[in-house]
Amino acid sequence: MVITGLGAFTAIGKNVLQFHRSLEEGRAGIDEVTLFEVSKYPSKIAAQIRDYDPSDYFDRNELRRLSRTDQFAIIASREALRNAGIEVNGGAHPEIGVFLGAGAGGMFSAEQYHRDLLLKGRERPRPSLLVPFLPSYSTDAVARRFRLCGPKGTITTACSSSATSIGYSADLIKRGYADVMICGGSDAMSELTFGGFNALRVVDTAPCKPFDARRMGMTLGEGAGILVLEELNRARARGASIHAEFLGYCTIGEAYHMTAPEPSGTEQSRTMREAMREAHIGPDEVDYISAHGTGTPINDRVETLAIKDALGERAYSVPVSSIKSMVGHCLGSAGAIEATAAVLSITRDFIPPTVNYRERDEACDLDYVPGQSRRQRVETVLSNSFAFGGNCTTIVMRKYE
Repeated sequence: MVITGLGAFTAIGKNVLQFHRSLEEGRAGIDEVTLFEVSKYPSKIAAQIRDYDPSDYFDRNELRRLSRTDQFAIIASREALRNAGIEVNGGAHPEIGVFLGAGAGGMFSAEQYHRDLLLKGRERPRPSLLVPFLPSYSTDAVARRFRLCGPKGTITTACSSSATSIGYSADLIKRGYADVMICGGSDAMSELTFGGFNALRVVDTAPCKPFDARRMGMTLGEGAGILVLEELNRARARGASIHAEFLGYCTIGEAYHMTAPEPSGTEQSRTMREAMREAHIGPDEVDYISAHGTGTPINDRVETLAIKDALGERAYSVPVSSIKSMVGHCLGSAGAIEATAAVLSITRDFIPPTVNYRERDEACDLDYVPGQSRRQRVETVLSNSFAFGGNCTTIVMRKYE
């Protein structure tokens, strides 16, 4: 199974090239939120996509039925398909499927409807704002836009949704249900999620500092990451450029707590170990771990324990970093955006940094690539996504040569 296309639309880059440059430069996209009023919340910052005009990408009629989340998904999917050299103009494509991860979906549009309802009183707000409310609507919008008629579905396992969609898409190709899968995820900022995480007291009032001794919580973000997966022989036959091999994945349920990870890290460790087993690799072959790395005190400590348990002494030799320090926690699309960054680390031989990391925590004693990216040959990467409800997924990718 190989990755032949990449698409990214994030706070640090509106395409893969910009995204890659920002990762190498350690440029963060975190600033004050302007999408809605935040003065009443403890935290007022997020990695919001700025200088974005939807009319640059869509006509007026299209925009009537597309939420911010749907727009991001279509933009990144278009880039991924072009990057893969796959033409989707003209008729239907039953050989291409779509499986995306989702979080808040069209919540921001629904909030706009509610605000208009309160503002206009008896005058009816625009009902099309409610059309893309369902989290699955982004998947439907991508499939409809490019006439992709293969297997289609949406995975909603909180912050591991889009990572799981990548693994599940690989399974569908292996079983012969599709030749090509568009996978990943998209999620946009909404006041519900922003207010909810503030209410849980897990959001830092300053930009997040994953694995740092001063860390106080996460910083939210938004965006989309899309990958094109296909079987190796098919990719070779059509002369596709191959970014990386997809070696395997594992997804488990901790069944411990709705918001907190199992404190020993044994279940997260099992996720990594089982993913490596499916990929037929050992700890000594891992060159980089793209961490879930939220910046919350408990999560980062537990993930560190899990990495040490899964890799043993090798853990101290493997760079670990969290790009959430730059793109924020993008919830339903987090795993796919991080997987896209992991593929870039493989193709460009560099390790993205954990920006804002300055003070060592005795409980987090690995190499977190502080501050600046690092030039290094990267063969094999583990990408972790550990979500609310104990929904844990690790995917494994390797350089194709």
